[in-house]
Amino acid sequence: MVVDDQPSNLEVLRGILTDSYALAFAKSGQQALAGIRRHRPDLVLLDIMMPDIDGYEVCRRLKQDPELQNIPVIFVTALGESVDEVKGFEVGAVDYVTKPVSAAVVKARIRTHIALVDQALVLDSLSVAGEFKNNETGAHVRRMGRYAGLLAQRLGCDEVLCQAIAATAPLHDVGKIGIADSILLKPGRLDDREWVEMRTHPERGATIIGDRNSAMMRMAARIALSHHEKWDGSGYPHGLRGTDIPFESRIVALADVYDALTSARPYKMAWPIETVISYIRDQAGSHFDPQMIPAFYDAVDNFSRVRAELPD
Repeated sequence: MVVDDQPSNLEVLRGILTDSYALAFAKSGQQALAGIRRHRPDLVLLDIMMPDIDGYEVCRRLKQDPELQNIPVIFVTALGESVDEVKGFEVGAVDYVTKPVSAAVVKARIRTHIALVDQALVLDSLSVAGEFKNNETGAHVRRMGRYAGLLAQRLGCDEVLCQAIAATAPLHDVGKIGIADSILLKPGRLDDREWVEMRTHPERGATIIGDRNSAMMRMAARIALSHHEKWDGSGYPHGLRGTDIPFESRIVALADVYDALTSARPYKMAWPIETVISYIRDQAGSHFDPQMIPAFYDAVDNFSRVRAELPD
């Protein structure tokens, strides 16, 4: 779907894309929201400056709708300042293209993000399957994707990498499919034998995802295998240390601990956010990559909003 209040801009994009894609059009924010609900497009090209509701608000509403939030949005706009671009990513866009547009750039961006969505659907199905065996909720895996994407963004990753990390992070615990229910669903603390079994879930997860040709699936397997590794080498399953731990796994490790501490469980209350922040700060250089802590501080308000939007 192409959204712009200027007919001339719609015609430019029609000329670029009509040979490759089935297109729908809207000339206002309200028309866009109605059209997206009706057509369920694979991707939205969205102008920002429109007379009724602007593109930022359209994107924000899409990301708040569980049925529409996974549709990627690329802003196509004359607003070229970095602050405008940052705001676009903050409300949930996957990319940002400034006018006048380049046909080659627009086509390349669309191909990339539609391919990411196709792979993300596979990944999402696997992560949901993992939740059937987990004592946590489906909201947990979706929060994990959002947290990981936000943290990657604050660390300066480009949007394609941010989206890939956001899509693969929810598979971190897929290996729990292979853990006995008596251990996985136990309401109290695990004994030593049970912990040995539980600690096999990273390797099980990497096996389930497999050694595939897709770069995103390989990333998902790395996350599943090494999200319990620690910066100081005291983690598992392989005792990796420092930058030997994959970058995306270091992100997911921090996000996973944040979500665990801010969540209530049968055996514990949710921690206050100030206590969580203090704990994560204290674990810099032992559990967590210390260079990620400032990015976490920058993202923590957004983390809280994600938690409110996706409660257990």
